[in-house]
Amino acid sequence: MATRCSLPSWDCPPPDAEVRWVYQPVEVHFPDGHWAVGRITAWWTDENGAQWCRMRTTPGGRPPRWFRYDPDTIHLLPSSGI
Repeated sequence: MATRCSLPSWDCPPPDAEVRWVYQPVEVHFPDGHWAVGRITAWWTDENGAQWCRMRTTPGGRPPRWFRYDPDTIHLLPSSGI
């Protein structure tokens, strides 16, 4: 359960066999007080049990990046009706 690097990144992702691909809308709250909507496209758990999510926020057009999942700043939104 380890990447070749210390943290998962665009050029050093976790092994595909350990990644769970999803489509999960999110709202991200940043330390400076602003927020953005986005989506998680994958989950991965590292060897220490920490959860990571591959996420893209909009707008911006940046490619998705791996972030350590923090439920206080990354809020999962419903992906289907209520």
